Amino acid sequence: MAQIGQTLDIKATDFPALAKAVKEKRIDLVVVGPEDPLAAGIVDYFQKLGVPVFGPDQKAAQLEASKVFSKALMQKYNIPCAKSASFSDFASAKDYVAKRSPPLWIKADGLAAGKGAVFAGTATEAIQVLASMMESRIFGASGEKVVIEDQLVGKEMSAFAISDGKTILPVVPACDYKRVNDGDQGPNTGGMGSYSPPTFLTAELEEKVRTVVMEPVVKAMEKEGRPYRGVVYGGLMIDKGQPSVIEFNSRFGDPECQVILPRLNSDLLDIVLGAVNGNLSTVRAEWSADACVGVAIASGGYPAKYQTGLPITGLDAVDKDIMVFHAATKPGPEQGQVLTNGGRVLTVVARGKTLKEAREKVYDNVPRIHFEGCHYRKDIALIQTH
Repeated sequence: MAQIGQTLDIKATDFPALAKAVKEKRIDLVVVGPEDPLAAGIVDYFQKLGVPVFGPDQKAAQLEASKVFSKALMQKYNIPCAKSASFSDFASAKDYVAKRSPPLWIKADGLAAGKGAVFAGTATEAIQVLASMMESRIFGASGEKVVIEDQLVGKEMSAFAISDGKTILPVVPACDYKRVNDGDQGPNTGGMGSYSPPTFLTAELEEKVRTVVMEPVVKAMEKEGRPYRGVVYGGLMIDKGQPSVIEFNSRFGDPECQVILPRLNSDLLDIVLGAVNGNLSTVRAEWSADACVGVAIASGGYPAKYQTGLPITGLDAVDKDIMVFHAATKPGPEQGQVLTNGGRVLTVVARGKTLKEAREKVYDNVPRIHFEGCHYRKDIALIQTH
């Protein structure tokens, strides 16, 4: 980013410092990426200053920031989702587990950096997870309330739409891989890779997702007095052609965004301004029929303990048409040096006429990039393993 623009060392939740920079740099539009500042009310803050800002306000961002709120909304407005119940005390949650048939998913109510949903194969595991969230507080205040839900079966898909509060503009969907190891093994991560479009996508399924999930949730938020402006991301499970919502996010997903936006032929700015100005109904989006595959390169040990500050080599060795998105890097002391600075360090993305072509291109390039202990999945977009 520093090669194409000026980067500012400001925390995403330091609103006064961000506002000062916006004024000094004469910035015309603020586009919010992460969930934490959305949940903390960054959109409300800039709206009061009269600065155009893209993203849901604090009340609307509850769609992601509170699993309890989101599930209650889906149940109230008959948006298909797993059977579930919400709890704020450990004893009641334990009693509920005893009455259900595992497997179950235990979800922290608040934000937990993509790690707040934990699978429990048995009742004993479920109680252990509940204890870790509600008593040991591994997620802090985010785990004070929990949602316990039945497991959905089928194929996972990430669906997206952009909304101006009334109109939605559908975005092409993707599939992501949350587990750290091949074959969907190991703990959940923030996402080890993704591809678009899903191989099982049909025009009928796209229409169903729009009419049964995306439009209803935007209408529901409007009825609740929380008009939703920004990106709606529905994590879905598709079973026998029917979508059910796993969860909603209030932003583009990572790593899905990296395989979606390269397929956009229209100008993203026109779409964003349409949402901000409330005239999205006049905007059209054209998408490429090409496929995109993205592979995350992570630090060894991620999502548990890992080392940072390691030199990265090979960034200049990839083919010209390959995109390398930096997620957790920083400049090194030497000229042009790049160091690791987090868990998921880079996402390497290739486009192709077919999914097979895009996959072959990305895996031809990923091994050219290296840092000590680096790890990536070898089965992204290898459909039979997903």
